Amino acid sequence: MSEPEIDAVVFDVLGTLVDEPAGIRAGMRALAPSLDAPGIERLLSLWQQHIEGEQRRVLDGARPYLASDALDREAARLVADAAGVDDPAAVAAMALSGRRLPPWAVTVAGLARLAERFPLIGLSNASRTALLGLNAHAGLRWHQALSAEDARTYKPDPAVYRLAVTVSGRPPERLLMVAAHAWDLRAAQSLGLRTAYVSRPVGDPPTSADRFDLYADDLADLADQLDKADGLSR
Repeated sequence: MSEPEIDAVVFDVLGTLVDEPAGIRAGMRALAPSLDAPGIERLLSLWQQHIEGEQRRVLDGARPYLASDALDREAARLVADAAGVDDPAAVAAMALSGRRLPPWAVTVAGLARLAERFPLIGLSNASRTALLGLNAHAGLRWHQALSAEDARTYKPDPAVYRLAVTVSGRPPERLLMVAAHAWDLRAAQSLGLRTAYVSRPVGDPPTSADRFDLYADDLADLADQLDKADGLSR
């Protein structure tokens, strides 16, 4: 980044700040304690395929918008059926596992550090209710948390990123979108937002064709780079 002309930082949440697969795996272990590791991974794949597929159907107009809570309930039912579990209470608990996601190392400290310099905006495909729960569970600090539910669609629909632009009251080029998913950053970039890729083991890494403004190992590294850019501009 040549100069730090950033007025606010926008963060993807799922996968970027919290370890979503770890939380879902924990829910599956509670649902069916006899599952072995390969079994959990098969069910995790089933869960992810359902969520991603149904969000894509919403984006393609093949299905009316449903908030993430409804998709999680559908995925939990599919997982329970595949695991041979027919306990309604256990299935309901499984559906809520997406609100109990552990933060990655340095996430909480990194957000606190960045919050000293910038307004922080969370921007998630999680519903308002789910976002409230996972923010509280993981100890995430925001000045504003926005859900794609407010746009009645899912990222990477441009309408979701416009929520952050509207709330910030600043032009897109004054916002820095941070994500572990290259597809997320490409969509933000297409609206003019600055972009920062943060490496995560569950993310979508950039291709050789991607050109993001910053590449960071974690939030501490991101904060260091922003501090350095600020120092160079003075």
